[in-house]
Formats: sequence, C-alpha cells, structure tokens
Amino acid sequence: MSAEFGGRTGLRGRISQWLRGSGPEEAAGDGGREALLLAAAGAGLPLAPAAHPAAGYRCSCDRVGCPTPARHPVSFAWQTQSTTDRAQVERWARTDPQANFITATGMTHDVLDVPVEAGREALERLLDSGVEAGPVAESDDGRMYFFTLTRGTPEDEDEWWPCELDCHPETMDEHPGLRWHCRGSYVLVPPSRLPGDDGQSVHWVRGPEHPLPEPLTLLESLTDACAKYAGQDRSSSPWPLRH
Repeated sequence: MSAEFGGRTGLRGRISQWLRGSGPEEAAGDGGREALLLAAAGAGLPLAPAAHPAAGYRCSCDRVGCPTPARHPVSFAWQTQSTTDRAQVERWARTDPQANFITATGMTHDVLDVPVEAGREALERLLDSGVEAGPVAESDDGRMYFFTLTRGTPEDEDEWWPCELDCHPETMDEHPGLRWHCRGSYVLVPPSRLPGDDGQSVHWVRGPEHPLPEPLTLLESLTDACAKYAGQDRSSSPWPLRH
C-alpha cells in the first residue's frame, strides 16, 4: 500500500487545505497539530492516542514511576483501536489537545528505527543515490524513524519471516542499534512532545506525503551506518548492531 497522496508538493499545501476546511478556531487553537495527525492518517498510518508529558519528566498516566513517560498508548487495546478514520482522529485530538499519538506498525507499514547520527548519514546517502527514502521522523531523544511498507502477515504463520531486529515495546532496551518495528509494535508519530523542560519533540524530517518504500531498499544503508557508528568505540558504544 502506498502512502503517496498529493504528489511531492510537500506537506504545507495539504496542511493549508485541512486548516481552511476545519475553521479558524481549530486552526488557531492547535498550531497545526490536528492537520499533521490527519496527514499521517491520510497517508495510511493507523493512529491511537498516547500519553503526554506532565510537569517535569512525569507522564500523564496514573502509573507511579512510569518507565516510558509520554511514549506509550493510553489504552491497552491500542492495536485494535488504531485507525486511519479522519473523524475518529479528529475526535481524539479535540478531546485531549495535549495527547501524543502512536502509530501501530505491522498493519500497513513498518518502521526502521535507528540512532539519529546513523540515520542522518544513511538518509543523506539514500537521497544522494536517488533512492526513495519515504517518510522519515526524528525524535529529539536520539532516534530516527524510517517508515516503510510492512512485511505483512502471511496466512501461514509458519511462513512468518523471523528477524532478530524485530522490536516490541517491551524489548526496546534489547535493541539499542537498529530496531524493526513490525507486528505488535508502535512508535510515536509527529507531532509528539517528549518529557522535560527543553521542548523536545518527535517531528517530521520528510513528511508522510512521500510514498512508503520497500524496507529492504533501506536496510543495507541503515545497517551500514549503524555498524559504522557502533564500531567507532565498541567498548562504550550505546548502539551495538545485533546479528
């Protein structure tokens, strides 16, 4: 499934159209947040509400000592709740103007998640080579997300392609290098805010108007870049590449 819509004229034109159709109160009230969420949903990325930062580094959820503040879905049913329906996304966004949103992977798309330094180098290499890199988001906590077509879910589960890079929310710490978010995982989708007083966020580097590429067209460049950065100091590197 391709996420191409409106060609490559950029996200700004699409945002302007949505804001014009949504009314001045909404446009003035959310700073374009709702339009960005609708752009993601319109590109086929299923969304669900997530927690948001509270005072300091706390999370808006009720969990004491939340281990992933502002980075997790609100509902345990996020996989079935996730949707691309415009009306539902609008309701969620307007009900809680502070909420972050996640996008569930393994349905229509996967995400290749790498350390930001490696991701920037790989992205430059891909673009210089004329490769369609697809939508790319950057998180100010040091990760870069490459959105791709999904590997899919075969009817015969025995044919499921095992991959040691597969990442789920509970295994994030086990994959400090390249993470492959597919079935059963999620990532924050822009615009999302991260905890702290320094205004960190998750934001688009290349918007969702770009078509989703096949993951294998990006994988070699991403793994090479991760290996390069991990190899600079293997004794202290936080990004060992898993094999």
